Amino acid sequence: MSPSKKFRNLSGPEIRTLTANSCRCDDWGRVTVMEGFDPSRCMNITFSGDIKLGIFKGSYTDESGVRIKFGISNAHIHNCTIGSDVLISNIGDYIANYIIEDGVVIKNCGKIHTEGKSTFGNGTEVAVLTETGGRAVKIWDRLSAQEAYIIALYRHRIKAIGKIEKMVADYSKSLTSDCGIICTNSRILNCRNIRNVRFGPDSCVEGTMSLNEGSVNSCKEDPVFIGPGVIMEHFIVCSGSIVTESTLIDKCFIGQGCVLGKHYSAENSLFFANCAGFHGEACSIFAGPYTVTHHKSTLLIAGIFSFMNAGSGSNQSNHMYKLGPIHQGIMERGSKTTSDSYLLWPARIGPFTLVMGRHYKNMDTSSLPFSYLIESNDESILVPGINLRSVGTIRDAQKWPKRDRRKDLVKIDQVNFNLLSPYTIRKMFEGRDLLRRIKSVAGGVSGSYTYNNMMIKGPSLERGIVMYQTGINKFLGNSLIKRLEKVQFKTNKDLQKRLEPDKSHGNGEWVDIAGLITPQRVIEKLLDDIEAGRIKSLYQIEEEFRNMHSSYYDWEWIWACERIEEEAGKPVSKFTSADVIALVENWKRSVIDLDKMLYEDARKEFTLSSMTGFGIDGGEDIKKRDFEQVRGEFESNSVVAAIQDHIKKKTALGNELIERLGRIK
Repeated sequence: MSPSKKFRNLSGPEIRTLTANSCRCDDWGRVTVMEGFDPSRCMNITFSGDIKLGIFKGSYTDESGVRIKFGISNAHIHNCTIGSDVLISNIGDYIANYIIEDGVVIKNCGKIHTEGKSTFGNGTEVAVLTETGGRAVKIWDRLSAQEAYIIALYRHRIKAIGKIEKMVADYSKSLTSDCGIICTNSRILNCRNIRNVRFGPDSCVEGTMSLNEGSVNSCKEDPVFIGPGVIMEHFIVCSGSIVTESTLIDKCFIGQGCVLGKHYSAENSLFFANCAGFHGEACSIFAGPYTVTHHKSTLLIAGIFSFMNAGSGSNQSNHMYKLGPIHQGIMERGSKTTSDSYLLWPARIGPFTLVMGRHYKNMDTSSLPFSYLIESNDESILVPGINLRSVGTIRDAQKWPKRDRRKDLVKIDQVNFNLLSPYTIRKMFEGRDLLRRIKSVAGGVSGSYTYNNMMIKGPSLERGIVMYQTGINKFLGNSLIKRLEKVQFKTNKDLQKRLEPDKSHGNGEWVDIAGLITPQRVIEKLLDDIEAGRIKSLYQIEEEFRNMHSSYYDWEWIWACERIEEEAGKPVSKFTSADVIALVENWKRSVIDLDKMLYEDARKEFTLSSMTGFGIDGGEDIKKRDFEQVRGEFESNSVVAAIQDHIKKKTALGNELIERLGRIK
């Protein structure tokens, strides 16, 4: 509400009208109003403390078309500033110590109040990853997945983390107030108890049981909805999120575009962009972007996840009954668990790994991405690289950008959707070389190999080396072609000049900072700048993460160029057109080989065994026709068609570059 709005004392006739309408006040001198105030719009109200009232004109029309005049009725209002065109009715207890802005609707509620001094959830310590503490993250209104990752997992940078925590504490202190706010056009309907909660514009809260110490950071472009039966304490909910259907929340941060519902329960957890939780339970988890759990029997505990889908009955253990729940687990981006899976923490699961079965030993597959981790007779079996040929992996990568629910003009989390990146390809290099070493140490025996409490069968190891090399070839070729597209070359000198990297930021190790893929040296520089005082605010840190995200493709080529030089055995400054053509031919073979594997994997979904359960009262012909009506034909399937189209486009792209390079003399 604008501080420039002027209020005046009530006139004698206005007081008489209010009194006639069963309004009560011990001291009418403490009630002030804006010019144009209509006392007939106030009925059966008890006023106490200092009251400011706006102008009530017109009416509110709900979703069913029912129209109700703006104004206040059947309520006790204490120490409140109430804007214009507000509807407040049927408050069972009272509304106390709130600024209620223009256009707000509050109906059929129990108690809405600010009690004492509050930071509205800001500064709350969330004991993420380890229930006993040690990695606690203090939440604030614009906490990003990247900032939380640094605070929780870079504890070795003591000075930098201390400074970030001081920034959060200062921000929280700046918000401390004994007066809450309900911003413009918010709706609070049929709620029982709301204490020390701040509501952003266009918030919609309906049927909640209890909200205590929190912020609902809604906005006009992307409102927040808090629904029936919800109980939340010490929380922050960001724009575009939905929390509904008797969900229980305690000490949690809920980022942009999240959906938590159907009796979900979460405590001491962080949820970032586009997470979804239904039925199950979360305890001390770091749910990076697109962490999804749908099933009642699923517990996620003391782990970090992102781009993850948890199967029904998924479970983890975070202590071994000695020193309590002190262990943690890491499931890197894109990992999945099947039904009834189990992992014993501490463990680290590599990117895009499918976990099947129950695993009772601590394991680390971080250098073997795109794998299957399978249990057989209580033994953990690893199948390296096999997920690269899974059509499900490709489908996941395609669906994530389409399922971004964030409509806020400012995206807090920086999310890179790339399946193949310097981060995952670095892992493939590690995996390829690791498998070669395992084979070499074993003397080439082709039976089976043991690695980190897992068994790798001989044929799986051989295939893993091939799969990783194919993925490496595809990524490096993609980067090379992107670098050379739409450029004409007359000589090899022209070609070499174009291949030469422009900068040096992209070299070295790359990391996945909860959705942001960036060089590790850039993260270290950010922490150095924080320690040295060159970066002094949370908003500067946020801007640094945004700059890293926007620089991805510039830095990607720098990293890819180094790898190309290593694979080719010479620097790009000595490349000829023949060298590049050889790399492109290799890329074409890898792309087509992978696409053919994906094509055959998709075909499995259209075999006779997949038709079991179709054509319930007919023979084979009816079964086939029923299947086609429900699932469609193989060749017309959108994923299959996309694979075929991808083969054609990539072949044409490679041929075009080869033809262009062929003109070099």
